[in-house]
Amino acid sequence: MPALVLLGAQWGDEGKGKATDLLGGSVDYVVRYQGGNNAGHTVVVGDQKYALHLLPSGILSPGCTPVIGNGVVVDPSVLLSELSGLNERGVDTSKLLISGNAHIITPYNVTVDKVTERFLGKRKIGTTGRGIGPTYADKINRVGIRVQDLYDESILTQKVEAALDGKNQLLTKLYNRRAIAVDQVVEELLGYAEKLAPYVTDTVLVLNQALEQDKVVLFEGGQGTLLDIDHGTYPFVTSSNPTAGGACTGSGVGPTKISRVIGILKAYTTRVGSGPFPTELLDADGEALRRIGGERGVTTGRDRRCGWFDAVIARYATRVNGLTDFFLTKLDVLTGWEEIPVCVAYEIDGKRVEELPYSQSDFHHAKPIYETLPGWSEDITKAKSFSDLPKNAQAYVKALEEMSGAPISAIGVGPGRDETIEVNSFL
Repeated sequence: MPALVLLGAQWGDEGKGKATDLLGGSVDYVVRYQGGNNAGHTVVVGDQKYALHLLPSGILSPGCTPVIGNGVVVDPSVLLSELSGLNERGVDTSKLLISGNAHIITPYNVTVDKVTERFLGKRKIGTTGRGIGPTYADKINRVGIRVQDLYDESILTQKVEAALDGKNQLLTKLYNRRAIAVDQVVEELLGYAEKLAPYVTDTVLVLNQALEQDKVVLFEGGQGTLLDIDHGTYPFVTSSNPTAGGACTGSGVGPTKISRVIGILKAYTTRVGSGPFPTELLDADGEALRRIGGERGVTTGRDRRCGWFDAVIARYATRVNGLTDFFLTKLDVLTGWEEIPVCVAYEIDGKRVEELPYSQSDFHHAKPIYETLPGWSEDITKAKSFSDLPKNAQAYVKALEEMSGAPISAIGVGPGRDETIEVNSFL
């Protein structure tokens, strides 16, 4: 059985956790392939709500093996805390696998992230301050610390020394902060080694062997397409590749083994942090979407910026990811509006533009061109099939599907695990 990729088709927070969890009972492995604890998934199981940050959502599905791939950056303290919290709630976490090649978020990465963002002032990117960007920068600069380094004190010490040579100069001379002691960092990192050891392995080998044995492997991206370091709204992006190509580099599984790429779309649009957002609503409708949709970041606790659905972005996500399907979430949040605007194109310098402009400046100045669709007032949370939806809700879904360029194969009509309409099977 080939692999599947499931990723965000907007700016993140589309409900990937719900989608992954829905598939988790049918797949053998769920793999996080990029990002760190700057991602957040909320999964509702019965009357229980779980907020996951580093762990793949599949950890909540019995029989599924959750994997943290080599493309992820790992904060050991956050990971161990998350595992402990799930264990206390009776969730079995013993099957977790962590790539020995995944990079470690060190205390100095977190420090650099926070002081740099403060230093930027009004020009800040809007990072979560969790050390994600500096850790990826260390990886590219070849001074990063990998999980496997925790098991060789000599190598670990050498690498920390190399990393702090430059960073301490930066902290003391530019930011007026105290230098960070090498021994202190090494001691802290070594303290995680024994606790993490049962989970650490060669995940590239494990995943490829699983696929050779006809196991089902689901790759789960954090953040979303428009936050991709290469294909997002740069520089207001994350530091990794949540797009489909990142699933290959972040796991060690080749592209020929991937058969379906599923994009998660919210029935409207949200964004956390700074950066352009053409359909953003700074009015009562925006506040209503935020309130009804519970739009607060799982990881950051920040209110999400809210706006109407943007079909231009959806088409772009289809193109750069090679999407085969969409999972449309939070359709129920739109219940109660008489009319629902949908952005079908942009106006830029007086011209109609139907595709995402490659120019950063053009996108900053893009104004949405809307088409208005009729709304519905009926409760849709009990709908079990597409035909159970009100006619106007059906028409809204069909219009989004046509505008976005890929079939909508599942629809979220509520936050619960069972509040999903499956139009076409993903497996």
